[in-house]
Amino acid sequence: MRLESRKAQINDQNPDLSVNRQLKLLQVPRSSFYYKSRREISRTVSDERVKDEMLEIYMETPFYGVPRLTAELKRRGYKVNHKRVRRLQKSLNLRTVYPRPRFNTSEPHPEHEKFPYLLRKCKIERPNQVWSTDITYTAVAGHRAFVIGIVDWFSRKVLAYNVVNTMDALHCVETLRTAVDSYGKPEIFNSDQGSQFTSSEFVAELRAHGILISMDGRGRCLDNAKMERFWWALKYEDIKIKEYVSLPQLRFGVQHYVNFYNLQTPTLRRQGIFPHAPSSRSLSSDVHSHMANLSARNIPESLNRHPNIPTTVPAS
Repeated sequence: MRLESRKAQINDQNPDLSVNRQLKLLQVPRSSFYYKSRREISRTVSDERVKDEMLEIYMETPFYGVPRLTAELKRRGYKVNHKRVRRLQKSLNLRTVYPRPRFNTSEPHPEHEKFPYLLRKCKIERPNQVWSTDITYTAVAGHRAFVIGIVDWFSRKVLAYNVVNTMDALHCVETLRTAVDSYGKPEIFNSDQGSQFTSSEFVAELRAHGILISMDGRGRCLDNAKMERFWWALKYEDIKIKEYVSLPQLRFGVQHYVNFYNLQTPTLRRQGIFPHAPSSRSLSSDVHSHMANLSARNIPESLNRHPNIPTTVPAS
């Protein structure tokens, strides 16, 4: 038996045999058992220093993950890589602090029918070729609020939306009907596999209009990138900087932002192309109002008296 194997059998916590007795029985020299290489000692000391530095960084910036933590340690003069930082982070039981979703708005229903994704190699060439929908959520005065949206993939325009306080399939059906009444029907309608979009009510509404149904692959948010792009813009350019305190205020703010987004943001509009032309009631006044006068804290009191009235985009 090799020396290393014999050394591994020695148990310094054995109540019946002392370490010296075990060394004699296994024929292991004392010097070999107690020897530790300089490299091992140096690495242990070095790890302790890095741990102390990591704790200091964590107290200042607990939201740093492994990449940013590694970069900060290197900036402070430590020669570390991401693998070492991850190992030491686990040994310290440090967990990066960042907001995690408390629930999933795309939770599928096990008994509902799922549909394939039809847009893998689809070239978008005209309005009403492909629409997509999704649901996002935010918090208003400590309560959840949900925004349902429908976007045209060619014009990037938000065709209809709804701001509600429940994730009910009927709200999705209502938003779809508003879009179809205003703009006609699309050839393909894409969504995720959430239970609202696989519900019998929603699927029946699409089939009644002869619309092809497409659904994202599970966990593939990029399959619906046009919709995700609008959610990012809505949250970071409006909701997160306005501090809405009630559902009616949120509806009012989303209405103004959608008007602004439809007029100013989409790529094709920046190129001077207007696939869905604005209505005769120009939206410019809404845009100027949004940019100059909108204040989430100064919403007319009358809006607060109707917390369940849905809001949708006017027809273009």
